Amino acid sequence: MRHVRVATLAVLAVALNLGCSRHQEAPQRLVLSGESATSGVGPLVYVSDEPGGSVSVVDPSTAKVLATIAVGKRPRGLKLSHDHKRLYVAVSGSPAGGPGVDESKLPPADHSADGIAVLDLTARKVAHVLPSGPDPETLDVSPDGATLFISNEESSELSALDLASGKIRGKASVGKEPGGVAVRPDGKVVYVTCKRAGEVTVVDTSTLEVLAQITTGRQPRAIVFSKDGGTAFVSNELGGTVSVVDTGAQKSSQDIAIHEDSPMPSGVRPVGMVLSEDGKWLYLSTGRGGSLAIIDVAQRKQVRSIDGIGDRPWGIALSPDGKLLYSANGTSTDLSIVNLTTGNVDKRVHIGGLPWGVVVAD
Repeated sequence: MRHVRVATLAVLAVALNLGCSRHQEAPQRLVLSGESATSGVGPLVYVSDEPGGSVSVVDPSTAKVLATIAVGKRPRGLKLSHDHKRLYVAVSGSPAGGPGVDESKLPPADHSADGIAVLDLTARKVAHVLPSGPDPETLDVSPDGATLFISNEESSELSALDLASGKIRGKASVGKEPGGVAVRPDGKVVYVTCKRAGEVTVVDTSTLEVLAQITTGRQPRAIVFSKDGGTAFVSNELGGTVSVVDTGAQKSSQDIAIHEDSPMPSGVRPVGMVLSEDGKWLYLSTGRGGSLAIIDVAQRKQVRSIDGIGDRPWGIALSPDGKLLYSANGTSTDLSIVNLTTGNVDKRVHIGGLPWGVVVAD
């Protein structure tokens, strides 16, 4: 769906000059790859590369990387502004951990590198970096576009960033290792997955008061709301399920089992999710399972598995017409363009590093 709201030049000028003093010098290196930055037409795909410290700009029509933009350390979560003119990128100075890593041997965190890099999509450079709280992982924008809600993995907090002032207006203490963040469509509450706690923390967006803690499956990752906001779907990486949450009762009502038609030794590891524009289908990446699960929202049941889409698919996004799905594949270092009609991977685009998040701007 094409966005039509356009910010005035005055508002944009103010926004581009925001930021705290320690974030004034933002990385702005731009490397063009292949054709010129203006080649291709239609929507573009943006992919974060965590160890590479960059965001790649991909033209899906030509399957080429148009630009690679340095944004800061460990970029993970991505979120578009409502007018699609800016991309908010969570960057972190905390060292990467993960399965099998002895965290006691990791180097100390560099919190001066923590922040939200604001990428100007027209100029293709970082305009400035906003404060985020320690070790930001993912983020979401309030429906009115005024606030960014950011998960701070290391400190077990949710930060609320006021975009007009460029300052953190408050924080909420949530469960251990917060990851996924999603604001309910009515804008009244924000949900945060807490991986180590095995729960979702529900926070009032105005007061930042914790309203509820909802038990989910093991290691919850992402959250997607139904169109009416009455239901939230939560991917459980180590549980191999998707929890269905009744947002009125603030509790999980059932779990949807996830499978692969061609099982991998590690099994499915549900992580990234995206809902179709009509709200009928929920698409789910399975991490080390290497597949895409498709859930019928009405039936609350997985109806299809597209296997072999890439190694460790993580972030996923849909094309504006809903016919293609883009998957950031970590250990195969590429972006897959999946045809949802045929179930085939039409193209693979080399990104390098460890592709993590993906968004589409039309």
